[in-house]
Amino acid sequence: MEIRYACHPEGAKGYDTSRLREEFLIEKLFIDNEIQMVYSHVDRYITGGVLPTTKTVKLEADAKEMGADYFLERREIGIINVGGEGVITVDGVAYDMEPRDCLYIGMGSKDVTFASKEAARPARFYFNSTPAHKTYPTEKVAISKATPQHLGSLSSSNERTIYKYIHKGGVQSCQLVMGMTLLKPNNMWNTMPCHTHNRRSEVYFYFDMPEDGVVFHLMGEPQETRHVVVRNEQAIISPSWSIHSGVGTSNYTFIWGMAGENQTFEDMDMVDMKDLK
Repeated sequence: MEIRYACHPEGAKGYDTSRLREEFLIEKLFIDNEIQMVYSHVDRYITGGVLPTTKTVKLEADAKEMGADYFLERREIGIINVGGEGVITVDGVAYDMEPRDCLYIGMGSKDVTFASKEAARPARFYFNSTPAHKTYPTEKVAISKATPQHLGSLSSSNERTIYKYIHKGGVQSCQLVMGMTLLKPNNMWNTMPCHTHNRRSEVYFYFDMPEDGVVFHLMGEPQETRHVVVRNEQAIISPSWSIHSGVGTSNYTFIWGMAGENQTFEDMDMVDMKDLK
């Protein structure tokens, strides 16, 4: 498990492109039959990916870094399948996972495994995990059962559909909030006008992008913005002081996950367009 430390916005002002990518971008999340994880000291957030192709893969704690006997001893986790059909088994209970289905697993679950139904079309499980103080029940939300929210317009190049999975009005959790945004064809912008939320950090995971497609992800303080080029199936960490917005070379889909002091989706400090620099 890779460890990332938190940084002060004054320090980030001096980062060059390489340093920005080292600190915030997660470039490789999927390796055959393995789990890839990045532990960020920003809200103790773990971001990971699982690609079970020819065997079942088990979720295990890094005892040295986590100080836990098993992964969910003091944590909760949200998982979204961005690949083919798969199965997640939690303490002996199997959950079939269609593409874009979400599964929340509460604190205390000991045995969690991942498998694909077809090696030729493997599942690709993307997850976010945060510390927990209470056990909430494991719950699956199928994409077919999620309530879509349509926002934006073609004239602003941000016509999109938002699916909220883990939130105050949906699947209950201690602090994790998680969902997915799909941009419609011919739309490229997300989260603009932009915002910050000093009470929560966020991680974006971009996917459904063509091989030669990129997203120019904007980050930094509103008066000191930077950009990072993000490619398909890469994630980027957004500290509480940073905006998180982007524009792609084509439409794309992204998963957003948040952790911090509250779970209020609307808790945002909006940035006026004239104040961006």
